[in-house]
Amino acid sequence: MQHSTMNLTLKVWRQRNSKASGGFETYPVPGISTEMSFLEMFDVLNERLIAEGRDPIAFDHDCREGICGMCSMVINGRPHGPWKGTTVCQLHMREYKNGDTITVEPWRANAFPVVRDLMVDRSAFDRIIQAGGYISVNTGNAVDGNAIPIEKDHADSAFAAAACIGCGACVAACKNSSAMLFLSAKVSHLTLLPQGQPEKRQRVVEMIDQMDKEGFGSCTNTYACEAECPKEISVTNIARLNREFLSAALGSGD
Repeated sequence: MQHSTMNLTLKVWRQRNSKASGGFETYPVPGISTEMSFLEMFDVLNERLIAEGRDPIAFDHDCREGICGMCSMVINGRPHGPWKGTTVCQLHMREYKNGDTITVEPWRANAFPVVRDLMVDRSAFDRIIQAGGYISVNTGNAVDGNAIPIEKDHADSAFAAAACIGCGACVAACKNSSAMLFLSAKVSHLTLLPQGQPEKRQRVVEMIDQMDKEGFGSCTNTYACEAECPKEISVTNIARLNREFLSAALGSGD
């Protein structure tokens, strides 16, 4: 089967490190197959740059299956590009037309400093998880899956929240660079399950405290985070986070 090809122009953010000043550079990218993924198109460009003795464009990637959340790019002003509920690696070039100009830049947030080009340091998320995104359990054999009864609604909501891949698109989409959707997903999937109950007060307080220390902004309920989340995490988790935080602050328990 013969695939159609097209010629594109990329405007890509280039920045040597977090201390350097960056800027856009323009690259013609001819002969791109419509069946390529967006990252495969970048591979083709980088192979050409290397062959020409130039520095390839640095970008994060790992699984290329929409699972890891590494492929953090803002494409024509939208985190992960124009397709809803997908990561960059799931975006395919058939979305674009011959002659299009595509602008690609990294996440923009003070808490996510640029490492190089399109790569940002998202270790702030790791530190938020370390502050409380875990449960303390005895080690040993795995407990039977049916040993602890869990309401189906709670199980479904916890599973949906746990789908968060920590990519940071919510932060990049938010005008305040808020991490509330990410944090609320991590708090929700533990709070909704029996295993997460013993530490739930401590968890929400310490994770919010760490989020504030990292320099993320406040949530003003514009819902941009939900709109751009590749796993379509619901903002109802933010409401749950706020309730849990208020409950912990008042010491009411529930």
